[in-house]
Amino acid sequence: MAAVSDSNPNLADTKGSGGDGKAAGGDVKDDKDARKVFNYPLVKYTDMSEELRVETVDMVVTYLEKHPGNYEAAAKSIKEVMDKKCGTSWHVVIGEGFEFEITYEVKNMLFMYFASFGVLLWKAS
Repeated sequence: MAAVSDSNPNLADTKGSGGDGKAAGGDVKDDKDARKVFNYPLVKYTDMSEELRVETVDMVVTYLEKHPGNYEAAAKSIKEVMDKKCGTSWHVVIGEGFEFEITYEVKNMLFMYFASFGVLLWKAS
């Protein structure tokens, strides 16, 4: 069995901890510190044109801020606007901790993060 290096970035920081969930100073560690929360839209993948991407990201952020905590209403609003703007058959998924494998029309897919959740938007007809 190979030894694990201390410099592995995928391992939790256990230095100074007795394994009881407390930091060296005796304070309880907060597991949410490990999650990154983005206050700006982070586009992970898209094949949209630059103009459509900018408009879509702005629209997604607007509706997510308009419907805080209500992913279903935000997704429905985004879908309706995209159906009117770019034709029918748009699909929107908003949530935390999901993977995807989809079939979509070329130049019509966007995957981004905003705040603590992911947004997947694609067109399939």
